Amino acid sequence: MIQGKTIAFLVAPEGIEQVELTEPWKAVEQAGGTPKLISTQQGRVQAFNHLDKADTFPVDAVAGDVAASDFDGLVLPGGVANPDFLRTKPEAVRFVKEFFDAGKPVAAICHAPWALVEADVVRERTLTSWPSLRTDLRNAGATWVDKEVVVCTGGPNTLVTSRKPDDLKAFCQAAVDAFGG
Repeated sequence: MIQGKTIAFLVAPEGIEQVELTEPWKAVEQAGGTPKLISTQQGRVQAFNHLDKADTFPVDAVAGDVAASDFDGLVLPGGVANPDFLRTKPEAVRFVKEFFDAGKPVAAICHAPWALVEADVVRERTLTSWPSLRTDLRNAGATWVDKEVVVCTGGPNTLVTSRKPDDLKAFCQAAVDAFGG
């Protein structure tokens, strides 16, 4: 259980794979935690079901206005465009890096590890992702493995990663476990 804990979900204004946002969000709520949607601008974010527009979701706070110290953990949903956009925004990269510097758990699925590469936090860590990120992660110093979920504790924090929406059940459970400490 993660009663009383607040978990940040960092996303771009659009391009989020909806199920990779909504399923971990529900898992955090069901475990007693409070999820908060963080983006790079106020308003609503546009999620997608692969390449088709899906629902929109209200932003709780802007990345430049919050810090890792405001939260107990971080979830990075995937979608190709979402993490690709986030890695170009210094305030988003700073926010991600702060969780590692503070030793707080981070969970990233699918293409989301691109944001981890940009924050330079994967060196000597073991993780998984969507297969097309394998070379990027290896070039950034990570050990990439093809598994449903990887929980890496060989660094300053617990890092939970998964490959794709089919891995969400295992990803959500491992993330909630990590947030529970």
